[in-house]
Amino acid sequence: MPLLAGCLSLFFPRLVILLVVLVSDYIGTAYQTVLWPLLGFLFLPLTTLAYAWAYHAGDGHVAGFGLAVVVVAVLLDLGLVGHGGHGWRSHRKRKHPRED
Repeated sequence: MPLLAGCLSLFFPRLVILLVVLVSDYIGTAYQTVLWPLLGFLFLPLTTLAYAWAYHAGDGHVAGFGLAVVVVAVLLDLGLVGHGGHGWRSHRKRKHPRED
C-alpha cells in the first residue's frame, strides 16, 4: 500500500495528502503545527509528502538521502525539473507586441 501511495503522489500529491491525513497521523507527527502542512498542501504538495517521509525515515530528523529527496521534491514542485523549462523557452521564442 505505501508503494501505491508513493506512485500516486507523483501524479496526485494533494489527493495523497488528504488520504494520508484521513487514514493516519503520518503527516501530523512530522509537522508539529497545522500551518506548514496546510501551506504545503496549497503550494508545495510533493515537498510536504517528501518531508514527512524523510522525517519518518530519518527517525525524527531530515539528513542524507532524505534531504536529497526533499530537495528533488522542491525542484519538481517548482517546475524546474521536467517540462517547466520547456514552457519558458517556448514563451521566450514568441515575439511580444511591445518588442517591435
